[in-house]
Amino acid sequence: MPSQTMLRVERLTKTYWTAAGPLTVLHDTSFGLEGGSSIAVVGPSGSGKTTLLGLCAGLDRATSGSVELAGESLDALDEDARARVRNSSVGFVFQNFQLIPTLTALENVLVPLELRGDRGCEPQARALLERVGLGDRASHYPVQLSGGEQQRVALARAFINRPKILFCDEPTGDLDSVTAESMVELIFGLNREHATTLVLVTHNLELAGRCRRVLRLKGGRVASDEPAARS
Repeated sequence: MPSQTMLRVERLTKTYWTAAGPLTVLHDTSFGLEGGSSIAVVGPSGSGKTTLLGLCAGLDRATSGSVELAGESLDALDEDARARVRNSSVGFVFQNFQLIPTLTALENVLVPLELRGDRGCEPQARALLERVGLGDRASHYPVQLSGGEQQRVALARAFINRPKILFCDEPTGDLDSVTAESMVELIFGLNREHATTLVLVTHNLELAGRCRRVLRLKGGRVASDEPAARS
């Protein structure tokens, strides 16, 4: 039985209006991704990787084209409705962690569930912190955690709502090589355990090779979309 298409992008274009005139950072981009699969988006700085990720996740609106995420046409939804789709179907891991500094690790993990009104989920959050090796740091604030520990809290938070699709934007970019490798193992391990679809933006071609497909952007256009090379 064929897998459901989790993400479908059709002719996506994003143009910003500047003092110097229109600036198009993404041109006519199309691709699809089946449920449970993974794709890495690579390319030089300024090639449109993060812009594409934001559009796919419904964080921004395209100038033209369409995005269908988990069966929902994001273009037909207002901001509140897109937020509901994100909260029910999407997990995020960003390079700069984006933890709330006034909340403990446990409270940060619980934020997505609090936003949708779910209560009584502390055991689930503690279990995820244990899974990422931070069971004894639940009461610590972000300032009391190393960069790698903060990123692991962010990963636990990304999985608390059992997302159908996980978006990662340079998740190892600010980490040392040992910590980055540990983070990569956690991302792919949790992805397998939860059968989550993965969209990963990275400059690291070795990391990109861990995904099933590699989408290369150059100048805001798709230069190639191919299966990842396996050693």
